[in-house]
Amino acid sequence: MKTTVDARGLACPQPVLLAKKAIAENEEVTVIVDNDTAVENIRRLAAKAACDFSVTEKVSGIWEIALVRTQSSNQAAADAGAVEPEFSCGVAPTMGAGPLVVVISDNHMGNGDDVLGDVLIRAFIHTLSQLKPLPATIICYNAGVKLAVKESAVLDDLQQLAQAGVDILVCGTCVNYFGLGDRIAAGRISNMYDILETMAGAAHLVRP
Repeated sequence: MKTTVDARGLACPQPVLLAKKAIAENEEVTVIVDNDTAVENIRRLAAKAACDFSVTEKVSGIWEIALVRTQSSNQAAADAGAVEPEFSCGVAPTMGAGPLVVVISDNHMGNGDDVLGDVLIRAFIHTLSQLKPLPATIICYNAGVKLAVKESAVLDDLQQLAQAGVDILVCGTCVNYFGLGDRIAAGRISNMYDILETMAGAAHLVRP
């Protein structure tokens, strides 16, 4: 089957995630993007998934990418139990080494520009849902609890992670400090003992 993915206007890593999903379900995929970062990300995805890759700049700043699943990619999927290669941003724990715990202490990612930090934290949390295996726990404290409120831009992603079995701990002291008690819509209110115990028992801690 063939399909087209229009990923124009989407921030990283959305174009490559959509392309990954499409090529897992179709033999041929055309992806339309409007930035060269997306082109390079999808180029790497094609190499990892053993797909033929070609790109054409249709007009200035608009690229059309063709992905075609090859016999080798189909065989690789069959050899792996029909599981397509996973795209992930982050460090996955070694099998059997213990849980991966993600600790989020702010509603922005990194220091510097808050607008950019907002874009980055949205991309980070969305990409967590693509990690295999998923983190066991996400801990939100300090301004990180603001990500779990009803009007949060990442609420859908957090709820999806929770539905997939990820335990989301939201610091109760922080919730009270910011006056968010009636606005938390993802995860469960927790305490410092549970948070410390979870962090101490983690094999890997990831902090954006």
